[in-house]
Amino acid sequence: MKLSLVVPCYNEEGNIFRFADAVENTFKDKVKDYEIIFINDGSKDKTYTELKCLVNDSKQNIKVINFSRNFGKESGMYAGLKEAKGEYVTIIDADLQQDPKYVLEMISILDENENYDSVVAYQKQRKESKVLGFFKNSFYKIINRMCSIEFVQGASDFRTFRRYMVDSILEMKEYYRFSKGIFSWVGFNNYYMPYDVHERSAGVTKWSFYKLFKYAIEGIVSFTTVPLRLATIFGLIVSLLSMLYLIIVIIQKIFFLIEVPGYATIVTLILLLGGIQLLCIGIIGEYLARTYVETKNRPIYIAKEVLESKKGKNDK
Repeated sequence: MKLSLVVPCYNEEGNIFRFADAVENTFKDKVKDYEIIFINDGSKDKTYTELKCLVNDSKQNIKVINFSRNFGKESGMYAGLKEAKGEYVTIIDADLQQDPKYVLEMISILDENENYDSVVAYQKQRKESKVLGFFKNSFYKIINRMCSIEFVQGASDFRTFRRYMVDSILEMKEYYRFSKGIFSWVGFNNYYMPYDVHERSAGVTKWSFYKLFKYAIEGIVSFTTVPLRLATIFGLIVSLLSMLYLIIVIIQKIFFLIEVPGYATIVTLILLLGGIQLLCIGIIGEYLARTYVETKNRPIYIAKEVLESKKGKNDK
């Protein structure tokens, strides 16, 4: 099989048939041997109903993986990569913000350049507020300073891999997945391709500022232990400052007979030290919690049902 499209879905009822039609019209006479793998990530609307109708009605090679609950987009991408059979595998969203025509460009780049192992799409011009853009830029600066691997600013999950790169990604079976980091960690040669983002075909974005912030913390904790070192550094700095202040107080008391500051100083120091201690405990707790969950060896996702179109069954 030439190509597999991995399409994670969460509350995308209005986009399922539109996406399938867009792929069919775009790939007509250009890519004949392909499959579309939809992952229904515990949607609360009629996404699964639409997917079942698509499987029954479409002449395309369609597979649907229906999760038992919402496991998150990272798990959806992993499930799709695991089921993909194509020589090339593309991750693409169902909302049609990422036009399937760019997949043809990605395939062409890989066909013409054997040295490239994947094609990564990035937005020419980001359509977001300046505030959100500032925080995203700050995230990339921070994580690149902390990590030994490089995170390319603006690189999206919209990308096409060669088969052997997909196999390498699947070898990383951690429960807490930060795919941008995983894609960088496995290495290989990437080509970065600019693309224009369209407006959503239907529905609303699932990414709030809180979810993006949580995702950023996930990335930092997953791919660097620098925060743990920062906790140690905080402890050393506070200890040195405490010793210095103790010496100053002793000198004031013995040699200058100055009254040692009392209540306000003590309360301030207690609050400062207590805050730093709680911060350090929180950092350690983030890593410990992830270690605890990883030791349980839970599955990354649970598939309640897997559906295939008639064409997909006949191709087996």
